[in-house]
Amino acid sequence: MRIRPAVLTDAPAVSVLYAAHVLTGTASFEITPPDADEMERRIKSVLDRSHPWIVAEADDGRLLGYAYASLFHPRAAYAHTFENSVYLASDAQGQGLGSTLMQALIPLCKDSGAREIIALIGDSANAASIALHRKLGFRHVGVITDVGEKFGRLLDVVYMQLSLR
Repeated sequence: MRIRPAVLTDAPAVSVLYAAHVLTGTASFEITPPDADEMERRIKSVLDRSHPWIVAEADDGRLLGYAYASLFHPRAAYAHTFENSVYLASDAQGQGLGSTLMQALIPLCKDSGAREIIALIGDSANAASIALHRKLGFRHVGVITDVGEKFGRLLDVVYMQLSLR
């Protein structure tokens, strides 16, 4: 397995991996999975800002996961605050790959000018993501309750923050 910068041609594989999360999980509050063209647009938008998007690729070329960071908010005062995302293929979960991706992503965020990274974790029951972020030094800074609805459930968003200063 190797970790490498994402390229636009990763969009179809990223789209397939992410679609599984959209259709079956509550980490993403999207209801309809974006197609490969939309994922290409999203990757391009992150890379065009010189923000990091990385992928984990198996020896056979299969996408195992990805992580990226982009601006937390578009207003100028937030220029040094990034929001991170990390998603893994179902058969790659529970093997430390999320930690590996995030450990690669964090210094790239700092190199891109981030001073703070915010994790917006969909569903306060998402124990794996909360534990991953806590393990990497993110601290719990709040919860907004019942702001999402998916699969007939009201969902919270957990806010965690890592200072790079």
